[in-house]
Amino acid sequence: MEETGKSDVNFHWNLFLNQEYRKPYFIKLLKIIKIEYNNFVCFPKQENILSCLKYCSFQKLKVVIIGQDPYHKENQADGLCFSVSHGVSFPPSLKNIFIEVNNCLNLKKNLYPVSGSLIRWAKQGVLLLNSILTVRKNCPLSHKNIGWEFFTDQIIQTISNRKKNIVFLLWGKYAQKKIPLINSHQHHYILKTSHPSPFSVHMGFFGSKHFEKTNSFLKKIGKKTICWN
Repeated sequence: MEETGKSDVNFHWNLFLNQEYRKPYFIKLLKIIKIEYNNFVCFPKQENILSCLKYCSFQKLKVVIIGQDPYHKENQADGLCFSVSHGVSFPPSLKNIFIEVNNCLNLKKNLYPVSGSLIRWAKQGVLLLNSILTVRKNCPLSHKNIGWEFFTDQIIQTISNRKKNIVFLLWGKYAQKKIPLINSHQHHYILKTSHPSPFSVHMGFFGSKHFEKTNSFLKKIGKKTICWN
């Protein structure tokens, strides 16, 4: 039987968002985003900016994967970190993620899913959270320090304090900087390794078996495992 803490029974993302929307930093952030989208090509589409919360309910949440900012090329970003819209070629990091999934599950080499969309993970309780939720076309980190980091840190802290036994997959130094936000008293399971980027994938990500370890932990605490393939 899956465990659900009393503190999150009546809590949901809309309640969290309604609280944040009223805060001065978020009002300022929305003004900046409106200007950016009116004057530049930005990703993801405005209706998909919060897709990571749309597809992963707070009640079903089991795993958190933290990215930095969205893909900055045409038609790639869909609002979930590392994920791309259906029909889009896999970026190198996503391809490496699927390679590690194959290795963990002992699947045939070079066996990739039909789609690079990770919505199927999100619907199972995997929050695919970028720290920065928007970006200008062809300008990585262009929306750094405009307010998104504070907002997404609030999401991480809310999860950490209200949930128990969440698996945090922290790939790369940037994601690992979020460790101080994770409440050590809530029995969360933190897994760290290098980023799946081609520049660092051989520094620990390949062979880390994070997907296998995540499912072993979920099974141990009586939760349904994630179908990663």
